Amino acid sequence: MTISSIPTADPRHAQRRVPGAPAGAPVRADRRRPSRTARYALWFVAPFVVLFAGVYVAPICYAVYQSLFRIERDALGLTPPTEVLDPLFNYSAALQDSAFLASLGRVLLFGVVQVPVMLGFALALALLIDSASARGKGFFRLASFAPYAVPTVVSALMWSFLYSPTNSPLNQLLEPTGITVDFLGTQLTLWSVANVVTWGWTGYNMIIIYAALQGIPGEVLEAAKLDGASPWRIAWNVKVPLVRPAILLTAVFSIIGSAQLYNEPFVLSSSTGTIGPQYTPLMAAQSSITAANYPYAAAQSVILAVGVAALSVVFFRLTSRRSS
Repeated sequence: MTISSIPTADPRHAQRRVPGAPAGAPVRADRRRPSRTARYALWFVAPFVVLFAGVYVAPICYAVYQSLFRIERDALGLTPPTEVLDPLFNYSAALQDSAFLASLGRVLLFGVVQVPVMLGFALALALLIDSASARGKGFFRLASFAPYAVPTVVSALMWSFLYSPTNSPLNQLLEPTGITVDFLGTQLTLWSVANVVTWGWTGYNMIIIYAALQGIPGEVLEAAKLDGASPWRIAWNVKVPLVRPAILLTAVFSIIGSAQLYNEPFVLSSSTGTIGPQYTPLMAAQSSITAANYPYAAAQSVILAVGVAALSVVFFRLTSRRSS
């Protein structure tokens, strides 16, 4: 073999000897520098990381930090209030606050009832629009999604007129029967709020589920038809299991949205006295901010965030066990 035919080492995999090592010592591979593609990717990702850290991570960290202090005020009001480090004071006060605990229980009951009802309507609408015999699919998609396009404050104002005991068109329809429904009374206030939320968000969840239905391969549906499955069997045993990830996604979004309930009860509170300033956890935190007790409001927000995170984790665990 000639010298020219001896293969040479690839310079990209070149190895170098450790300085000061003996002649027979092993050599180590030279670390490769980041590729140009990786550097370009870092430049594209950096703006998102900066915005995410500044808009999401930093406020959370500041809220946790602020919740570790308590406000000390002079009994005579001669000196301005001061913040004193007391890590457990606000959390202990929040967990002993009957109004705040009642708001947490109210929102929990709201989510347990409203979320399944809303997702049931969304799934039924998506399946109806996706059916082969459906006509005017574009119109019904738009009509179902239109309430979501209405701002929540506007929709709450509209429903406050419909709920009015004196001017409600619903009560005018019931007038011949002699029945008058107080939609914003003590017994029905929470469910009236749930109706407003369901009206506004069912179309949004329907669009997500309908988009998942459109991704089902046609061969799967055709095979089910050849096996003699009825449209109902195809919808329940084929389509629903295949769009399960979309249903779980909308369920998690709805759980988080239930915990953030604020606009609808706040607007309706002007029409009834049954919705107080601490009706929901966010309204309770806003009430604490109005009272200039920022550490206590931060503690309430942290407790709410931890509770929502725990519920989401439990929900994912339960659904994953059922699927397995």
